[in-house]
Amino acid sequence: MRNNRGPGPRGGRGSGAGRAGSDGGLTGRGLKTRVKTAAKRSSSSTWWLERQLNDPYVAEAKKRGYRSRAAFKLLQLDEKYHFLKPGGRVVDLGAAPGGWTQVAVDRVQSAAGEKENRRGKVIGIDLLAVDPIPGAEIIQLDFMDESAPDKLKAMLGGEADVVLSDMAASSTGHAQTDHLKIIGLAEAALQFAREVLAPGGTFIAKVLAGGATNDLLAPLKRDFATVRHVKPEASRKESAEIYVVAQGFRG
Repeated sequence: MRNNRGPGPRGGRGSGAGRAGSDGGLTGRGLKTRVKTAAKRSSSSTWWLERQLNDPYVAEAKKRGYRSRAAFKLLQLDEKYHFLKPGGRVVDLGAAPGGWTQVAVDRVQSAAGEKENRRGKVIGIDLLAVDPIPGAEIIQLDFMDESAPDKLKAMLGGEADVVLSDMAASSTGHAQTDHLKIIGLAEAALQFAREVLAPGGTFIAKVLAGGATNDLLAPLKRDFATVRHVKPEASRKESAEIYVVAQGFRG
């Protein structure tokens, strides 16, 4: 089971891209690039490569130093719902390769050099190794390991203002099975969020559109003042992913 956000550029800048232009928009689009199918390359891999080369968010992520295009999903969610604030305490579940973590570090100002009274805290976890990000503390461990929640709580050292989950299990190719697997991860993330969120806190989790989503909505509506289904502009149109944004944790 993978708790990461899929392949993405691993290097890049070690911390979040600078605050100048740290919004979720695009600075421009280039000309469309076409890739010829090589003898040793399948048509599906050619399609993937061509999509990457022509994806404006991939180009923008490289320009700004984000480790993945997924950073723009979190930027766009925060621009709309304003949950990442200076001094905030954030837990990032499924942190690899680090795009969401970079955004969180920048927005809550958890890196060294920030004003002490406004410095936030960002911790993360992923089954895969994540290159260090200044301002964040990340452990390599499966979130579904029974020891993971207690280790995260010890790292957090108190309550959290935001719990993020962009976790996704490896695809089986069977839509209903994949849907149920990601709902299971979201439910586990919600249980953890209940244990660490401060009153008024925010919980965000990726799910796939499907019937079992209703099983997740019932406890969310009980525990949070507002619950929304959102598909950020940066989420690919062909993807079934949506995000539940729950705010106003009742404690």
